Amino acid sequence: MRIQHTGAYAASTGIPSQRARARSRRGRILRDLRERGGRGPRALTFAAGDLVVVSGLPGSGKSTLMKRAAGDSGIDSQDTRERWEARMPRLLPYAVYRPLVRIAHYAGLRRVLRSGASVIVHDCGTQSWVRAWLAREARRRGRALHLLLLDVTPDTAREGQHARGRGVSAYAFARHRRAVGRLLRAAESGSLPHGCASVTLLDRDAADSLRRIGFREAA
Repeated sequence: MRIQHTGAYAASTGIPSQRARARSRRGRILRDLRERGGRGPRALTFAAGDLVVVSGLPGSGKSTLMKRAAGDSGIDSQDTRERWEARMPRLLPYAVYRPLVRIAHYAGLRRVLRSGASVIVHDCGTQSWVRAWLAREARRRGRALHLLLLDVTPDTAREGQHARGRGVSAYAFARHRRAVGRLLRAAESGSLPHGCASVTLLDRDAADSLRRIGFREAA
């Protein structure tokens, strides 16, 4: 794999940085923005019509990042859950209506994808079929799929769950750790997930530095 040191990323992402570090293989790019002490880019910009997936452990900061940086382009399952929670009796466990929330989330995502809009999608990392679905949609459009992967320690993720007052079971968290761990190891070895044109690795500092994830206007 060829290592590139450049002052600006390729046109498909347009990330300005004096210390940009990227590795390219057969046109697929890994960008590692970790361990830069918050001196990362303030914006990630992708081509119009592209699709972006934000993955990471529960509590890693995916929803926080999307609320701050994705704007109207963000599709977050957490938003769907909160809308349903507001309508349900307070004593009704989420597990009872979780399947309905998931159906509503994916139905909404399908509608947005069919519109042809550029989309930034929250993904827990364990649902590989979601990335496969988005990769097929990107190919159908003749556009690209990009993965933003948050790399935080399990302890940091658990602290994030505690801070939001919403945790996951030990079993579910172990599943997430395995899935996200596989994604990280594959990316670091240069094997990007199937269908992804690029992977951008973010630690907590890099994610906190981002103020915008967006798309260029169509020509």
